[in-house]
Amino acid sequence: MPSSLINATRLADELKLSISFKWLLALYAIIPLCLALQLIDANVWQGYLQSHLPSSPNHFIVFQILFGTPHIIASTLVLTSNSDYLKNYSRKLLLMTFAIAIVFGVGSLFIPYKVFYVLVAAWTVYHVIKQQHGVARSVYRLPNWAFYVLLWLSVSAGLIIYVGIFLKNSLDVQQILWIKQSAGLLCISIILFGLYCHRYVSNFFGQCFLWANIFLVLSSFYLYLQQYYFLAILVPRLVHDATAYTFYVTHDYNRHLIQPSNFLYRAAALCHIPLLIVLPLSSFALAFLLQAYGDGIISCLSEFFFGASINKVITLGLLGYLALIHYYTEAFTWKNDSPYRRYIAFSK
Repeated sequence: MPSSLINATRLADELKLSISFKWLLALYAIIPLCLALQLIDANVWQGYLQSHLPSSPNHFIVFQILFGTPHIIASTLVLTSNSDYLKNYSRKLLLMTFAIAIVFGVGSLFIPYKVFYVLVAAWTVYHVIKQQHGVARSVYRLPNWAFYVLLWLSVSAGLIIYVGIFLKNSLDVQQILWIKQSAGLLCISIILFGLYCHRYVSNFFGQCFLWANIFLVLSSFYLYLQQYYFLAILVPRLVHDATAYTFYVTHDYNRHLIQPSNFLYRAAALCHIPLLIVLPLSSFALAFLLQAYGDGIISCLSEFFFGASINKVITLGLLGYLALIHYYTEAFTWKNDSPYRRYIAFSK
């Protein structure tokens, strides 16, 4: 038996934690929960939640600490705390950092803000929806052309809904109507194409994944129409973040189970911190410190040393940069031939 096959077999035997597709599918339960919450609020609570919730979860620092920032920091920790990963992807990271500096540094001098916003929004929506379809792809096994048609219909609809929510205060009546009509037509197309794709999926489990991803977009559109903007963003955000965390925690558990191989897990072993909670604990703690105190500390330091306060260095600068790097690296770090995947196993 070749040594590579022996090593692969040995590694597979060592994997103690696997990702359950049932668990990944269960995460979509947030869809009916949010729809039920909207119906109860509209019919029983007389719209109390609608009038008191902000237009986006991003406006709640608690939400950012719990759902937004931690999974981006967790992704960064997985990449940077393991020297072999950092060495393997260092060239791509340097090139992307240079590209971000050029686009957002030089480009900001002549590219309008709304164009920047739509570009980043498009990348964000693509990242979120591509992850969910990519994970489910191995379950519903659509032909390549059908997979990409469904993906791009979903991304297009998601982007229009995203823009409709976050730029609603700067849009006129005609633009809002155009957004609703365009998103509506795309959602109808998604349903019709989903019915067409349904025949390609031979197993019930795969069909559930197919329609879960379709309803991810449809539910956001419905909640957007009902002006429950917070819930419209919450649905895909929760599913996406929880799915990503499942992969990060599983990877780190299996990689460091036999022997902690980076400073983070060696320190955790000395403190007798359970392996499963090392990454969540680290990323949530960093998210809290950066979101709650980062800008204030930098502002005070800049005021002390330079006599001028510099605002939003952490929340817009550092975390914005990490988010863009996250969108970029996640496109290739979890592919089948990546070193990450050596520590991932799946189960029903």
